[in-house]
Amino acid sequence: MRLLIFHVEAFACTVTEKGRSPLVETPAEPTTRIENGLLVLASVEAGDESAAGEVGRGAVAEIAKLAAQLKLREIMVLPFAHLFAESAPPAAALSLIDDVAGQLRSLDFTVERPPFGWFHTWDMQAKGHPLSRVARSIRPSASPTAALPSDRGA
Repeated sequence: MRLLIFHVEAFACTVTEKGRSPLVETPAEPTTRIENGLLVLASVEAGDESAAGEVGRGAVAEIAKLAAQLKLREIMVLPFAHLFAESAPPAAALSLIDDVAGQLRSLDFTVERPPFGWFHTWDMQAKGHPLSRVARSIRPSASPTAALPSDRGA
């Protein structure tokens, strides 16, 4: 799973049209928003589903650690396969993303997740500090290319 995480003053996304995924959720509301929180763009990669529990726990640990460092309680987990080459099948990706969101909620974070399978407009006000843009890669440990979460900021 790859994560691109932004510390945002505010973020809102509004559904515009159905995407290319065969899996499309019905939006409860057209717009999903957070304030002073983490925007987590999450891409579930091919192979992640074989160790979904391990990958999910790793993602939650990384997100929760950053949220604690920044003293934040609001998180938006946005499915975002656009940056990465081999995505997991849509149902497996959604299941893992929902698991991550559920685990974060169990840690008392307020978590939003826009509907899967849509294109969105974005309105983002991002912060600008050393931890305001962070990339993480969480791979199953059994993977021949297993990597520790990266610690690159932009």
